Amino acid sequence: MTTTPPQATEDGLDTLVLGRRIRHLRTLRGLTLDELGAAIGRAASQVSMLENGHREPKLSLLQQVATALGVPLAELLRDEPPTRRAALEVELERAQRGPLFASLHVPTVKVGRSLPSDALEALVRLQAEVQRLLTEKAATPEEARRANAELRDTMRAQDNYFPELEDHARRLLGAIDHQGGPLSQRATADIAGHLGFALHYVHDLPHSTRSVTDLAHGRIYLPHGLTSTSDPRSPLLQALASHVLGHSEPRDYGDFLRQRVEANYLAAALMLPEDGAVALLREAKAERRISIEDLRDAFAVTYETAAHRFTNLATRHLDVPVHFMKVHEGGTLYKAYENDGVRFPSDPLGAIEGQPVCKKWTAWAVFAIPDRFSPYYQYTDTSSGTYWCTSRVQGSPEGEFSVSVGVPFQHVRWFRGRETTERAVSRCPDPACCRQPPEALTLRWAEKSWPSARPHASMLAALPSGVFPGVDSTEVYQFLDRHAPAAAAPGADGAEAQGRQ
Repeated sequence: MTTTPPQATEDGLDTLVLGRRIRHLRTLRGLTLDELGAAIGRAASQVSMLENGHREPKLSLLQQVATALGVPLAELLRDEPPTRRAALEVELERAQRGPLFASLHVPTVKVGRSLPSDALEALVRLQAEVQRLLTEKAATPEEARRANAELRDTMRAQDNYFPELEDHARRLLGAIDHQGGPLSQRATADIAGHLGFALHYVHDLPHSTRSVTDLAHGRIYLPHGLTSTSDPRSPLLQALASHVLGHSEPRDYGDFLRQRVEANYLAAALMLPEDGAVALLREAKAERRISIEDLRDAFAVTYETAAHRFTNLATRHLDVPVHFMKVHEGGTLYKAYENDGVRFPSDPLGAIEGQPVCKKWTAWAVFAIPDRFSPYYQYTDTSSGTYWCTSRVQGSPEGEFSVSVGVPFQHVRWFRGRETTERAVSRCPDPACCRQPPEALTLRWAEKSWPSARPHASMLAALPSGVFPGVDSTEVYQFLDRHAPAAAAPGADGAEAQGRQ
């Protein structure tokens, strides 16, 4: 006999299955290990190694075993385990010898007759579930897209309006006696204080985070200078929202996305309180001058926050269906929402993120407009109807993005900018609309060019793993250890400020 590394020989013979077949036939014949060993001229220990799949036998030895057991050699070489229990034993043995068990540092279990069948079944099922979860995590691009598509369906079904989150915002604002209008940074800090948190601004916030909450000591750490966002209230309010909503470690990517949507929604509901925002929008609708810019200016928020908040309130309070798009300057859809029938480009899973937007749409056309101060308005005829959109371009470390809000033609009468003469016709997903180059250019360059693509880093790789995708847990825990009151010297945080401005 020679030692074989895994469970299969070079010619594909599975030594685990072979061993179980030999053991099964030996037991049926009423032979002991010693008796079979004597019949083939081997020690009982060598027969045991053979039955446990630890040895790769030569063909001559297998012929001897088959003769001793009174069966054709082909009976030993069949590739299926002889019984259901044998199949389970093989599966567990194979798992315990594989890389998964080694990476988990789980003690191995002796797989023998003393192991009860129900315990064996449970161990095999547990192993299969762990393997499934790891496989699912390795496929997170697909899982994330599927989860995002399901979340968009949920949001659409309730018109992107969450009454329970509106109630949370109303109670928090009432607790600090907010009188309406823009939520100041001091009022934001007052909400944190009401919830029992002190604010600490630091220079060494982990690069993969916008904020870090120390639940043990009632602290929220934020970046010093708040250069990571154009609105200093946003990361703090999102952190507070997660605490108020009782968010725990996400169970999966779908749970992570849901928590992010809820935190963003509650933060926006605090910055643009429902009562005040709805009153302003209803007045604007009565005067036929709804404008995202006016909503932005009235509550001192970013254009994107105002656009998001408008989608929360437009259908429920104004009876206006709406769609929202955020599009990268490269023409790909970053995030979007719709309940007005517009058809976003999507993949077979129904996901829209990363899909190319029609070049005729407002969200793309706005990049060609030199005036970045004024809003851009456009009508677009599409396969699902005519839509009016207002769009703006905003910068970010990842490049420029357009943020667009649109409505069906029959609802444009309520909006400022409806008189625009800009109009385009989109025939997407027909490739001849904007994806297919003109015939003359194709004839000239098709065989004479070779572009080198710049792939996105996430095109083939799985999304970052961990409890919170993309967050370096080691870096976060080391950060908290540095700044925890019991471990830090006086003044070591560099953050003595409660940060109330």
